[in-house]
Amino acid sequence: MTVQCARQPAGGQGKPNPIGDFLRAHRARITPDQAGIPSYGTIRRVPGLRREELAQLAGVSVNYYIRLEQGEAVNPSSGIITALARALNLDGDATGYLHNIAGTAQPIQGSSAARESEAGMTFTFDRLVEHMPGTAAIALSATNDVLACNRPAYELFFSHLTDSGPWNTHRLLFTDPATRDLYRHWREEAALAVASLRFHAAAAPGDTAVTELVGELCVTSSEFAELWAEHPVRRCTRGTKHLRHPDLGDLDVEYQVLHAPDGDGRRVLVHTAPPGTPAADTLGLLA
Repeated sequence: MTVQCARQPAGGQGKPNPIGDFLRAHRARITPDQAGIPSYGTIRRVPGLRREELAQLAGVSVNYYIRLEQGEAVNPSSGIITALARALNLDGDATGYLHNIAGTAQPIQGSSAARESEAGMTFTFDRLVEHMPGTAAIALSATNDVLACNRPAYELFFSHLTDSGPWNTHRLLFTDPATRDLYRHWREEAALAVASLRFHAAAAPGDTAVTELVGELCVTSSEFAELWAEHPVRRCTRGTKHLRHPDLGDLDVEYQVLHAPDGDGRRVLVHTAPPGTPAADTLGLLA
């Protein structure tokens, strides 16, 4: 999926160039030392890799790499994309993202049982959160619209909101001051949210909801626009949220993401805490 915040870069006659944008951002981020290129004490004008150096590391011609970065080379092979990812020291999430935007990712085939039960699966999946006592559970769409949440999750994240929704956790994180204050390490939370959104954007090409959300947040939040331009990619699966709730105090809750079996981007975000901790006691009281 091609999602841009501002004007398109040069190359490809002004057309969106997601591969070039991604390669430029990550080429500028990796140093020659990290890539295994000796510097011999020379002073470089830029800290990142030159196009010629990345092409050499990936085993492609300089001319082809320049055309690829400028959006003039189409249909790169899977082998070339893998070689570029390896040369850039990309992790698994970023490598998968690059394959997605290049069109070289292997399609994931859903099971026939999942396809046949699709009509009734939405209700069942979203209602799961009601049957998770002692957790703060939220059912989310691919773009983090809140489809459902149980009582502990509502009290932790949404009780201050005066409207009845629908809410979007990305929108709240960047535009709602109370949600921003809820996170003791907001910058880390924001960076992870943007990286996760970019991962899902590539996994769901053609989803206009993603395009509209990114465009909206680029306009309403300069911090979102700055993070989006850095092209971070990460599939968020588990971690810890460090909260500072105005009524409940400081809480450290662990989270894990459960994905819908049909691969449409819906997820259940489950927050728990080790038994005996203040956070676990609080979740129990909220339940």
